[in-house]
Amino acid sequence: MSSKKKKISAEKFTRATIVLFFDVLVILLAYFAAMFIQADFEYSGITSFQRTAYATSMPFWIIQTVAVFFIFRLYDSLWSYVGASELRNMIFAHLTLIPLYVLSAWLLKLQMSYMSPGYYIMGYVLGFFGTTAVRFAYRFLRSLTPFGRRSHDGKQENVMVVGAGSAARAIIREMKDSRSTRIRVRCAIDDNPAKHGRLIEGVEIVGDRFDIIKAAGKFDITKIVFAIPSCPIADRRDILNICKETGCRLMILSNVDRLVEGESRTGQLRQVEITDLLGRQQLDVDNRALFAELKKKIVLVTGGGGSIGSELCRQIADAGVKQLIVFDIYENSAYEIQQELCRNHPELDVKVLIGSVRNTARIESVMQQYRPDLVFHAAAHKHVPLMEDSPCEAIKNNVFGTLKTAVAAEKAGVEKFVLVSTDKAVNPTNIMGASKRLCEMVVQMMDRKKSRTRFVAVRFGNVLGSNGSVIPLFKKQIEAGGPVTITDKRIIRYFMTITEAVSLVLQAAYSAKGGEIFVLDMGEPVKIDDMARNLIRLSGLRPDVDIKIEYVGLRPGEKLYEELLMAEEGMTETDNKLIHIGKPIEMNDKNFMAQLKELEKAVKNETDDVRRLVSEMVPTYKYQE
Repeated sequence: MSSKKKKISAEKFTRATIVLFFDVLVILLAYFAAMFIQADFEYSGITSFQRTAYATSMPFWIIQTVAVFFIFRLYDSLWSYVGASELRNMIFAHLTLIPLYVLSAWLLKLQMSYMSPGYYIMGYVLGFFGTTAVRFAYRFLRSLTPFGRRSHDGKQENVMVVGAGSAARAIIREMKDSRSTRIRVRCAIDDNPAKHGRLIEGVEIVGDRFDIIKAAGKFDITKIVFAIPSCPIADRRDILNICKETGCRLMILSNVDRLVEGESRTGQLRQVEITDLLGRQQLDVDNRALFAELKKKIVLVTGGGGSIGSELCRQIADAGVKQLIVFDIYENSAYEIQQELCRNHPELDVKVLIGSVRNTARIESVMQQYRPDLVFHAAAHKHVPLMEDSPCEAIKNNVFGTLKTAVAAEKAGVEKFVLVSTDKAVNPTNIMGASKRLCEMVVQMMDRKKSRTRFVAVRFGNVLGSNGSVIPLFKKQIEAGGPVTITDKRIIRYFMTITEAVSLVLQAAYSAKGGEIFVLDMGEPVKIDDMARNLIRLSGLRPDVDIKIEYVGLRPGEKLYEELLMAEEGMTETDNKLIHIGKPIEMNDKNFMAQLKELEKAVKNETDDVRRLVSEMVPTYKYQE
């Protein structure tokens, strides 16, 4: 056991011992007081038989009471947070004690011989109120005294709580009882007009979401806590967007159930993130059936150290596969995911291999040695501006890396090959997007060979927080004091979380029949300008005042609007309404292979003609000379 756990156990034991001591003291005093009252408040009126009966019965009373209290876990609660649940347990515990008291009194032959029925009833009632008071006294005294309320810098923190339900009640109670900071909950907000003007834990509910900005100024609010766990995502987005206009720190409950149960309190608060402001319904993909199938499989992930590849490895590891092979050319990222997997899944058979998908001998050697059942191909160059300056590298790595990996998978008898693609493959205006479109064409061509291997592709938009995405860039620019650079004020993008992206890739692997391009319905696109401004406000700063925003113009190959599906593909639904399948585009595989050979020769010779050759293979690719 760690020293921290030992310390926690020691503190818990100490608290329980103190409460138990006061319970014993209360029981002794309660029944003595009952006997004293029965004697008209005169000690001389208590007979020696009554004193003997009291002394004889008390050990039985105490043992029974403490045992029942342990059964009802009345020594596990924290004094600072006792409430309705503890009171309910106290009532049930004392109801349980009634038959036990009657039975012990009968066994001791004390029924009514020396003690009147009033003695038992009065002692029982006084014991109930006394043991209950012990548990509420600490919290009550803390509410009357200012100790422990001052923060290290002595500053007052004025808090607004959005919500007036059980979660809000719990967090307000927690903050009012806080020892470490000088927190003052000044007001609450709720959209239910019937609650306006009423009090929740002594805090007034001053209005609805449209009163947030006014109330923040009136009460000099410095922090807003969003505490509505049942709030629909769209409403949460709208409320949080109002809150960020106040310039206050924004917090949200990340695990409300545990908070309300009292197991954890302010530790369940987290800062509002950009994903909370996007307001898009999280993709719900049920991968239980796939996970059950994966338990018997050997899985290979190329590019396993990247943003998507590493998350694929995490979720595949959670499924408990037979063996996981992580293949990546970058040793640092491969090492990081290896250490994480070994730490979180020590039972998992993990092989981390260094190599390039451009190396035919290396990728075929890996396939033949490990004979994977599933291959997730996430290795790729993805940075649009960098690939515009190095188009041959984009084609070598993305197109021919995919072709070589797919051919190696087919030779090794892989069951399913899943390509990770991108929305930039649709009507591409840059070489990176065109190369990914060629990857999709390679996958569809390979599937038409009717081998044992089923080839599919999964296409989605930008991934929040991935390496090289705009959010980490904006955060670094904000931390540096600005400016935040945006290519164009009108530019929009589709976004999804890494978890969603990987769930979709895994779903594609499970439901793949061969040749499909799976496409996610990603909802409404997001303006990058709005995203940047939201990030600045979430940092407690003001756009264009504290942090300057500069518009630098579209980069080479970049377009204002991303698309997810080519017009000629058509689209069919799957069982998951948010996942669609694009119809494969017919093409001449023989001609395509001939074009690939010509393209391979061109990129090996580093010719300047590569964009023209790609445009002949991808008619929708539009580029500037």
